[in-house]
Amino acid sequence: MRIVKWILCAVLLTLSVMSLGRAAEPLRIADKTLVVWVAPANLDQGGGSALTIDDLQGHFDGIIFAERASKRWMAGSNGYRRTQQDQAANAEETAEANSLVQMAIVYRGREVTIYRNGQQYAQYTLESDPMVFGPDSIVMMGKRHLDTQDKRCFAGAIDDARVYTAALDADVIAALKPNESSGPKPWAWWNFEDGQATDRMGAFGSTLLVGGARVADGRLILDGKDGTMMAVQAGQITGWLAQQASASDLGGAIDASRRFRERLLSDPLRPAYHFVAPEGYCMPFDPNGAIFWKGRYHLFYIFQDERGHNWGHASSTDLLHWRHHPTGLIAGMFSGNCFINKDGRPTMCYHQVGQGNAMAVALDDELNEWKKLDSNPITPKTQPGDPHHDKYSSWDPFGWVEDDAYYAIFGGKRPGLVKAKSLAGEWNYVGDLLANTVEGVAINEDVSCADLFKLGNKRMLLCISHTLGCRYYLGQWKNEQFHPEFHEKMSWVDNAFFAPESLEDDQGRRIMWAWLLDGPLGETRKDFGWSGVMSIPRVLSLGDDGMLRMRPPEELDRLRYNGQKLENLAIEADKGMELKYIAGDCIEIDLEMSGDGAKRYGLKVCCSADGEEQTLVYYDTETKKLSIDTRKSSLGGGPKSIEAGPLELKPGEPLKLRVYVDKSVVEVFANGRQAVMRRIYPTRKDSLGVVLYSEGGPSKVTTLEAWDMMPSNPQ
Repeated sequence: MRIVKWILCAVLLTLSVMSLGRAAEPLRIADKTLVVWVAPANLDQGGGSALTIDDLQGHFDGIIFAERASKRWMAGSNGYRRTQQDQAANAEETAEANSLVQMAIVYRGREVTIYRNGQQYAQYTLESDPMVFGPDSIVMMGKRHLDTQDKRCFAGAIDDARVYTAALDADVIAALKPNESSGPKPWAWWNFEDGQATDRMGAFGSTLLVGGARVADGRLILDGKDGTMMAVQAGQITGWLAQQASASDLGGAIDASRRFRERLLSDPLRPAYHFVAPEGYCMPFDPNGAIFWKGRYHLFYIFQDERGHNWGHASSTDLLHWRHHPTGLIAGMFSGNCFINKDGRPTMCYHQVGQGNAMAVALDDELNEWKKLDSNPITPKTQPGDPHHDKYSSWDPFGWVEDDAYYAIFGGKRPGLVKAKSLAGEWNYVGDLLANTVEGVAINEDVSCADLFKLGNKRMLLCISHTLGCRYYLGQWKNEQFHPEFHEKMSWVDNAFFAPESLEDDQGRRIMWAWLLDGPLGETRKDFGWSGVMSIPRVLSLGDDGMLRMRPPEELDRLRYNGQKLENLAIEADKGMELKYIAGDCIEIDLEMSGDGAKRYGLKVCCSADGEEQTLVYYDTETKKLSIDTRKSSLGGGPKSIEAGPLELKPGEPLKLRVYVDKSVVEVFANGRQAVMRRIYPTRKDSLGVVLYSEGGPSKVTTLEAWDMMPSNPQ
């Protein structure tokens, strides 16, 4: 049961009684009788209450089913102080489901007698005085008592429940009839007539039905999961109590959240300083809507729940530590971007599932509240005979403002361009986005997750192909078309580096992220309840040669600690050099290395002691590529391949590597000109070693620095 709810209730009840005061001679109950007509839903349950009186101080007496002995009734009490210890001689309950049984417990001094259908069921003598219940007491049905951490609740129906402030005789109990007024006057009485859980005697002014408790057909129905009725005495502040009890119906969620957080923290493969999904299976996990706004980096991402595709939202001032925001963009949100409109407001251009490409405008500076335009979608309406009719997809848009006009790229094969003077439209097709193609890339190659921006003296079109993965064009924007001049990929052996998104910050830096696809599917998603990792932020720029440069942001340096430095290390041909004091699965390694006739040289990370598991990071002088070899990264699942990006070192130019290892991610930057990434899934706990190696000739490490990296994710 939701313990937070009960704590709040207990505190409030106590404060209420203190504030209202009591009569000079408050009620005190010692001798008493609890009577209930009850129908267990099943006889395999145990530990729930058919009727309990609780003093809010940790003491209770109650009619409890099968807490200590299977299928047997007992007089429950705190610490079993007033409970029969040996219940073996008591008869097992045999009533069929939904068949009513009258159960009664009589407390007369130190003598406790239990009756079933008017016949004595058990009798015993207490070793100490009985519990005295005062004016602050409450009555419960379902949960055993207020303070228990045990979540078991009674499952079944209560037809009639009564509390007497006297010890009734056996013949009086036998003469009682459910839903009929007879015999002594009870102190409290519930018969659940007229669909109400009201105390007919007025001792308890309000009744709360919490969890799976309800009144139907003249009975209180308890679901056995968390359903409980709680009755509060007259004079207490029950209206506010009911409101708070409802509002605080979070105990189960809090417990589940705590357990889930512990599960995430126990996952040896959950990255510590890469941005990850806070919870759940995010498929896809595209970064979207990235924007630097009012001093903060804002990053949106796709996740899924019963509402469909939604955009999660987090912000940061340092690209490392992220604060999650309320989800303001929900229901059918697919890929898109964020730009500043003509009125100076952040605006999302996105794909609305089932509708087409659309726009939404921020209503607050926290970017928590958004207004989807009433004029959506922005997809132009065409008719047969129109030159643009059925030519372009309404898919993966990218919007921006240029020359006092709104433009939007419509992704897909042979991407199109649309234009409008205002966000509300009218939107019209301009034509093809691409004015030409480049060698090796077809004009109708898929352009999705498009991101078009100025970079130096060029325009860069960052995008994906669903078959090629992440890629980019460099070129020029003129005459309302993009003119590509150069094309390169950012993933090669597969499309694991996917769905890029970028922003420009207040320093003029162009910073991008990408979704790092998962694998293996089973371990990450099923066993630990999450899926979704983004790349380290990459700062993009153009070199003097007009080609792309990539580097990690300076902010990552703040996570470094336990730094170590080595210099002038000679690596013999076809041999390795283990670094004794540098190891780990959450580290950064920066090194400068030169090969002296070596065909391949670099380092191995996440190595087991015997080399059974290892991931190779190296430069291949023959293919002129920066490579990550994951064929031995794991004895289990994961990609078994070599990812390799083109990198040609100039004569005499050393290899300068920045290697980031983060649990199941290895990202490598080389000479500011190339970056490669792999997901790895080591299975051995000792797969932490770092080894320098050289193949086909010797090599030399001029400098090597390494650091442990402080986790920046909240869990």
